[in-house]
Amino acid sequence: MDRVLAAGIYMSDRPSTVAHVSYRLACARENDVTQRWIALAPDGRGRFDHPGTIFVATAPAPKFALLNRILADAHGFDWVIIADDDIELAEDAVDRLLHHARTYDLALCQPARTADSFTDHPIVQELPGVTARRTRFVEIGPFVCIRRDAARLLLPFGEDCAMGWGLDFVWPVIIENAGLRMGIVDDVTMAHRIRPPAQHYSHSTAHTDMYRLLARNPHLTHDDAFSVVEIFT
Repeated sequence: MDRVLAAGIYMSDRPSTVAHVSYRLACARENDVTQRWIALAPDGRGRFDHPGTIFVATAPAPKFALLNRILADAHGFDWVIIADDDIELAEDAVDRLLHHARTYDLALCQPARTADSFTDHPIVQELPGVTARRTRFVEIGPFVCIRRDAARLLLPFGEDCAMGWGLDFVWPVIIENAGLRMGIVDDVTMAHRIRPPAQHYSHSTAHTDMYRLLARNPHLTHDDAFSVVEIFT
C-alpha cells in the first residue's frame, strides 16, 4: 500500500467543498492517505476548524509558500497530492487515479475536468472513450498528483512561485529532462464549478509573477505544451 500525502488550502470565509474533498481523500482503500490542510482566514474570519487543519493563515500569503510549510517531509511519501477546496470528485477517485498513474507510468498527473467545469485550458477537459493521455501539460491545480521521484525534482516550490502561475509550463521541461512521463487521466474526472478561479487574489500580480518565473526558468511555449503525446483507451 502506497503512502500518500494530500495537502490542501481552504478558504474559511467563502463557499467551498473542503469537507467533500477531504472525505473523498479519506475514501481511498488501496492507498494510505495522510491529509494536511491550511485554512486561509483573513483577520481570523470564518470557520477554520476542518479536521486535519495544521495551520491557520490570517494574513495574506502566497499559496505555494504556504504549501511548502506542510510539504517539508513530502519526500518520505510515495505520492503527493495537492488539492484545492472547490472541486468535486468520485468516491474512488484517488485509488483509480493512482492505479492509472502506475499503469501508464505517469510521474505527474491530474484528473480531467468535467465539461461543466471552469476551464482555462481545453486540453484538460475529459475526452469520452479515452482512459488517459500522456501529455506535456498538467495543471498546477486544482488537483495534481506527484510521484516520489518527480517530487524530488519539483519540491519544495521556489520562492518565486507565488500563486504558481507558469509552473505548469516549467514542470514539463523538468519532467522530460529526467526521463519521466506526465499526463491527464480521463477515466477519473473532477468538477470545478463552485467558484470561478482567481477570485481572491490579484490577476495582474499573478501575471507579473508568472512572467518573472518564466524568464528565470526553461519552459515550454503554449503551442508545445498543449499537445498529446500518446492516448490510452
